Amino acid sequence: MNGTLVLAGTPIGDVADAPPRLAAELESADIVAAEDTRRLRRLTQALGVHTRGRVVSYFEGNELARTPELVEALAGGARVLLVTDAGMPSVSDPGYRLVAAAVEKNIKVTAVPGPSAVLTALALSGLPVDRFCFEGFLPRKAGERLGKLREVEQERRTLVYFEAPHRLDDTLAAMAEVFGAERRAAVCRELTKTYEEVKRGGLGELAAWAAEGVRGEITVVVEGAPEAGPGDLDADELVRRVRVREEAGERRKEAIAAVAADAGLPKREVFDAVVAAKNADRPAPAKGKGLS
Repeated sequence: MNGTLVLAGTPIGDVADAPPRLAAELESADIVAAEDTRRLRRLTQALGVHTRGRVVSYFEGNELARTPELVEALAGGARVLLVTDAGMPSVSDPGYRLVAAAVEKNIKVTAVPGPSAVLTALALSGLPVDRFCFEGFLPRKAGERLGKLREVEQERRTLVYFEAPHRLDDTLAAMAEVFGAERRAAVCRELTKTYEEVKRGGLGELAAWAAEGVRGEITVVVEGAPEAGPGDLDADELVRRVRVREEAGERRKEAIAAVAADAGLPKREVFDAVVAAKNADRPAPAKGKGLS
């Protein structure tokens, strides 16, 4: 008889947020697969529990190799508990491959619900939460980051991102460039911890704030794009959107067509705005000197 794979949420900050069932699962599991076994040890000590089963590491570096081993144990009837450093497994953390492999073998997969930085940040952001999408971490390279942001430039749903503190200022600046400096956002730092902070404002304002340096675990929530009809976007905004697409590697012709389609405008109107902006940027020709 197959065993059971249990995905367990762990505290994202305050250990008191650990779900009551987590302690029972830690004590009864045949195998505990942890993203970081040292952090697991600190968690069990804080909860006052002892793991009687075998503890193994399961992180990005060994996920591919260890998944077959864990599936084999599950097929043999073991109860395997999967925990990550913080939050729910599979949400920007190891877990997806193991869940997919277990499902393929018709092995039962269940969960011990727990804290989530995504949902906590959404709730605290003050932005619409009826519809949202989670985008995880953005690419580190500037061009790739702009490209990813451009993909969701017209997304109406609220956007949620994770980011490292040392890249936060660059990310917010890129968001301000693609989404507009006035687009509302919230930077949620150190959620549920002693120095929890939620900074709200326009993306341009938040980028300037982050340039001074920010520490801790970061979740960024960004307001979805407003519904724009024909004529709602001025020429400067049309040109800005074309330039963002060009900087991300798109040819000007395709960028103009995409911006026109998003705005519900004729391509000619966007083309004329780009040409006018280009001409305005050119220095005026020097006046010739007359003969005396």
